[in-house]
Parts: sequence; C-alpha cells; structure tokens
Amino acid sequence: MRQLIATLVLCIALPVAAQTQSKPNLQPVPEPPPPPPGMGLDPALEPQVTILRRGTDTVEEFRVAGKLYMIKVTPAGGKPYYLIDERGDGKFSRQESFDTGTRPPMWVIHSF
Repeated sequence: MRQLIATLVLCIALPVAAQTQSKPNLQPVPEPPPPPPGMGLDPALEPQVTILRRGTDTVEEFRVAGKLYMIKVTPAGGKPYYLIDERGDGKFSRQESFDTGTRPPMWVIHSF
C-alpha cells in the first residue's frame, strides 16, 4: 500500500517539477530578407474571390486577371461542388471534388 501511495505522489510531483525548470534564453527570429529584384509578388496573379448568395446557395467565383476560371457552389443542404473552366473557353464542367479518381492498390502489411 505504501508503494502505491509513493508511486502516486511521484507521478503527481514529476510534472510539477518539469514545469518549474527555468526556460532557456530564447532570442527572437530575425526578419526574412526581402525578395531579390524582379521576384516580387504580382498582385494581378493573385486569385480574386467574389462571394454571392443566390437564394439559399452560396456561390464563390474565382478570377485571375479578371478571367473567371472556377465557381464553387455550396447548397444550403448539401455538399459543395465546383464548376471549372478547364480549357479556358468559357465552358464549365461540373466536378464534385478535386479527386482524380486514381486509386492505387493498398494492402495491410502488418497490424497489431
């Protein structure tokens, strides 16, 4: 019985002792250097997202340089789906997700 009590007291005391140790002298991380000339970010290449409400659906339109390339539709009671302009010709095809459908074979090698 004494061993059980001593073990319990030790289990409680160890985390307390670990927290009371002094922290090492930490120094702040220096600021990153600026990008090299000519390698700055082009704001025209950043995607612009417009969020619209159409009835109970939420529609997000994604544009780059003013050109619409993807639409995400989130119905009020369902999973979101995407309309994507894959060729850039203005014809959108529906995709339920960005899953390619490729399924590599997988086997269980070992379990415990």
